[in-house]
Amino acid sequence: MDLLDRSKESILDLRSLRKQVYEYLRENIQAGSLVPGSFVDLNKISQHLGISKTPLRDALIQMECEGFVTILPRRGVLINRLSLEEIKNILEIVGALESAVIRSNSCRLTSEHLDRMQQMNEDMRSCILQCPTGTFDTQYYELNIAFHNVFLELSSNAMLNQMLVIMKQRLYDFTRLAYIKEWELINCDEHDRFIQLLREGMKDDAARLWRDSHWGFDCHEQWIRKFYAQGDQKIQHDLELLK
Repeated sequence: MDLLDRSKESILDLRSLRKQVYEYLRENIQAGSLVPGSFVDLNKISQHLGISKTPLRDALIQMECEGFVTILPRRGVLINRLSLEEIKNILEIVGALESAVIRSNSCRLTSEHLDRMQQMNEDMRSCILQCPTGTFDTQYYELNIAFHNVFLELSSNAMLNQMLVIMKQRLYDFTRLAYIKEWELINCDEHDRFIQLLREGMKDDAARLWRDSHWGFDCHEQWIRKFYAQGDQKIQHDLELLK
């Protein structure tokens, strides 16, 4: 193997390591081990993983670009907290992007797609009704993502889909929170109306429902405030434990 080949192998290894470190950090934020509002202990993490700080810094730069952390010169890396204004802005953007996909690709949605979405929605409703109050249901979360992906995957706009993934991760993955049954059942009802509108060929009405109601801050403000308030309480409790 010549020097060029070894150089290429080194770059690939570094990229793979950076991805693994990125996933490790995201998982720890989701689990609450890394608390929003606290600083990342670079020495502790690099020692725990047995790596240099280079792939750790590279992963954190990516996370800063995605809004998960803020790198403060001479102070460290701060794990970001979501403000209500940021939540409102993200919901508005996600609603606009997903409704655009619906308008552009509704003609490609078949009855098979809609039947699959209907079954997923029924399964989601069952998960919510069976899930103990005050818990996070992984199956419901995965079904909800899959429901949206049925129509999102019809879009060939890879950049749009990547933006949606990152913004949804900011909304829901920064710390896994307990579901509010009443709110999730309302969302399931909206899923039913959405599917029915698509079955009737009313793509514009379906897109408006998705943008203005399903992702609309004003329509769900009381639930949004309640959902993220529990996150603030958990974060404050975890920050106190770090002192």
